[in-house]
Amino acid sequence: MTLTEVQKAISEKNICVLVPTYNNEKTLRRVIGGVLEYTRNIIIVNDGSTDSTPFILQDYPEIRIIHLPENKGKGNALKTGFREAEKMGYSYAITIDSDGQHYPDDIPVFVEALLKENQDILLIGNRNMAQDGIPKKSSFGNRFSNFWFWFETGIKLEDTQSGFRLYPLHKIPRKYFTPKFEFEIEIIVRTAWRHVPVKNVPIKVLYDPAERVSHFRPFKDFTRISILNTILVFITLVYIIPRNFIHNFKKKSFKRFIKEDVLESDGSNRTKAFSVALGVLIGFSPFWGFHTLLTISLAVLFKLNKVLAFVASNVSIPPFIPFIIAASLFLGAPFVGGNSNIFSQELNFDLVKNNLLQYLVGSAILSVSMSVISGTAVFLFLNKVDPENT
Repeated sequence: MTLTEVQKAISEKNICVLVPTYNNEKTLRRVIGGVLEYTRNIIIVNDGSTDSTPFILQDYPEIRIIHLPENKGKGNALKTGFREAEKMGYSYAITIDSDGQHYPDDIPVFVEALLKENQDILLIGNRNMAQDGIPKKSSFGNRFSNFWFWFETGIKLEDTQSGFRLYPLHKIPRKYFTPKFEFEIEIIVRTAWRHVPVKNVPIKVLYDPAERVSHFRPFKDFTRISILNTILVFITLVYIIPRNFIHNFKKKSFKRFIKEDVLESDGSNRTKAFSVALGVLIGFSPFWGFHTLLTISLAVLFKLNKVLAFVASNVSIPPFIPFIIAASLFLGAPFVGGNSNIFSQELNFDLVKNNLLQYLVGSAILSVSMSVISGTAVFLFLNKVDPENT
């Protein structure tokens, strides 16, 4: 795209550029000057800088500048900028860090990608983290973040930590729970949960230790990010995956649901066998009350047949429970020195409570063995019926 085409697209799409800044006096002018080549739709949030940043910003009266009285973190600065951008009527915000690692001449990459998608989308700059000069801790942190983002959303990205992004302002959440660096993880995960596409676009990156000022605190911020991911994973398993499963069921006709989710004609015999094995494993396990949740969540996570897994997990329906308890206690007895003559006793949950370790060990043996047996049997049967679908 030519410069004129980029400028026109920025205007027509109501795009602004949001620059959060905190004590980046060495690079701030360069970043602002680069952005001004493409647009004057700029919002700068000075997050309580204590260097010469306020004086530098006095030279740009044409830019909307917000001065926060004290530093409260990048997440808080971005939230402030998003609210101001919506108030000013913008539909999209491109965020760019002011520490000089991002090149403003990559702005056309985001604009062009948005035009090609022709839909609301969240774009994240994909830095080449393998290039010389990239700190190893940054590369590791990015891989760590990429994995958990995939676990929480099912979306695979190569870079989830870049601050160079394009946000669809009317699609991102309205309320947030994190104020600092972890905010950028929270917003992309929760936006993906709202069924907004999240994709990478290629950008350049510069790490200049002589200029760049990083405010990332390795121990404190990594701990905050880990706590956030723990919460997000819990929400994913307990709410998001079951919600998506129910949503897909409602969207399809019963016939289509049976064909695609139960039979899954394009699923291999191996996948179907693993699905049954998973269901049986959970069904015989002692996670009473959580069998359905665990089965569906894990089936979605490992891309297995959700309905086959769910049906197989119902081996623990009430009439079978006494036999499962008895078998578990019997199998666990030799390993903990327990009483294997359980058939002469009344089978109830008091018996389980009094022999808890024996029951847990036996449940593990029973669930794993029955899972292997049932999965193998289903695989052999399906191979005999449909040998070409292995």
